[in-house]
Amino acid sequence: MASLELMKITGYTDEEFQNKFPGNPYTFMINPDTVKLQKSIDYNEQQAPATSSTSQKYKSTPSDKLNFDIVIDCTGVVDAKRVDMAQEIKALETIIYTYNGKIHRPNFVKIQWGQDITFSGVLNSIDISYTLFKPDGSPLRAKISLAFSQYISPETVTMTDAPESPDLTHIVTVTEGMSLPQLCLKTWNDDSFYVQVAAYNKLNKFRNLSGIDKLIFPPIISNS
Repeated sequence: MASLELMKITGYTDEEFQNKFPGNPYTFMINPDTVKLQKSIDYNEQQAPATSSTSQKYKSTPSDKLNFDIVIDCTGVVDAKRVDMAQEIKALETIIYTYNGKIHRPNFVKIQWGQDITFSGVLNSIDISYTLFKPDGSPLRAKISLAFSQYISPETVTMTDAPESPDLTHIVTVTEGMSLPQLCLKTWNDDSFYVQVAAYNKLNKFRNLSGIDKLIFPPIISNS
């Protein structure tokens, strides 16, 4: 009979999920009953002339969402060694919620459960409801609702998106010796958008881009 595998959350200090936050991952005491994964697509509705209905033009694909509830039980029935509620909450929050001064933000996190659930993201919200107490008011059991958003680094987004599409935002690495029109030609196969890119990045130069590492190429609206 296979042993029970518990869901765990590991903290990371970089957006590529390579450097683990010091300490052990937080392992849940009881696995969630339900895990909800939400995917969505955003559209701009447009109505063509002389038509009675709108058409949907692709706008963007928001990050995936992961939501689930877990129970922390410190009565000693589930795990005789884990009976300190304050310690459990602190251990969880340190990984997923607490501000990390070294990276100037809360940690990135990876949720793992078995072979089929691996989700890399950031915490959106944590709601804690205490449901059982000692006679002195100390909590013994808590239900915790967690919501996460998938996190993909800007460099990964750039590699994933179709590089020739001017409808998408790109983080472009500046190649030494290339001008802004040349970068536009390389990225979109069209060098005519360089003025808009320069304005978006507040550039006052088009040819010599020395000293600039990366530029944001925003979604472009063509005048044609």
